Amino acid sequence: MRPSHVNAMRRTWLLVYVVALMLPIAWMALMSLRPNQDILGSFTWWPENFSLDNYRTIFTDASWYTGYLNSIQYTLLNMVLSLAVALPAAYAFSRYRFLGDNHLFFWLLTNRMAPAAVFLLPVFQLYQNVGLFDTPLAVALAHMLFNVPLAVWILEGFMSSVPRSIDETALIDGYRFPRFFLRVFLPLIRSGVGVAAFFCFMFSWVELLLARTLTSVNAKPIAVTMTRTVSASGLDWGLLTAAGTLTLIPGALVIWFVRKHIAKGFALGRV
Repeated sequence: MRPSHVNAMRRTWLLVYVVALMLPIAWMALMSLRPNQDILGSFTWWPENFSLDNYRTIFTDASWYTGYLNSIQYTLLNMVLSLAVALPAAYAFSRYRFLGDNHLFFWLLTNRMAPAAVFLLPVFQLYQNVGLFDTPLAVALAHMLFNVPLAVWILEGFMSSVPRSIDETALIDGYRFPRFFLRVFLPLIRSGVGVAAFFCFMFSWVELLLARTLTSVNAKPIAVTMTRTVSASGLDWGLLTAAGTLTLIPGALVIWFVRKHIAKGFALGRV
């Protein structure tokens, strides 16, 4: 088979894959532009009556848009806290050898493997006793149980690829450790930081069990708010698909901003 034919087949299969991948998202976006009566009334490939009422409801009803604000708040907070804890921990695992380091590293990974329901009851009781229940900080701290081990595992692989001679040279040149870590070492592993930040954001954004149990009113996430579309008459499909379409936007923005780091991270790091 000629190389041109092979390339044409590859492009064709890639196009088929992209269409199959985007079709559910496009269908959901089109449904969000239709009134619920039209969705339930007849099946059409293209909306006959375009309407922005579903999006207008989300942006004008405080119970809806606060759900997005709460989700973004605890997700960004979790990402910052997870990286702040994972960076020095990963550096320690990368540069030092101490008693039980492999066992401790494995124990961190077991937290990532454990289901969220295992930690649900003790975390719920702890947060109620200390007054953290129904706050974005409560969800952010709970998600650190899973995101910190993942971030440590990713960052340790990037840090181990940096020669130790760089640390020694910086020490000889008079760099104190905080200045060396921020000015010299961190730029060398920025792709790893981008990958770790991406996964922390995504896992925190899509997690539902802890976010739903640890909040009630003030910090309720958008995933819980979306259950309000269920009524005695059934699901409000138009409003539900509009909320789902808007839920995809933060993740798409994160992927756009860290796309170069993600590509390098998959090529070079432990991902």
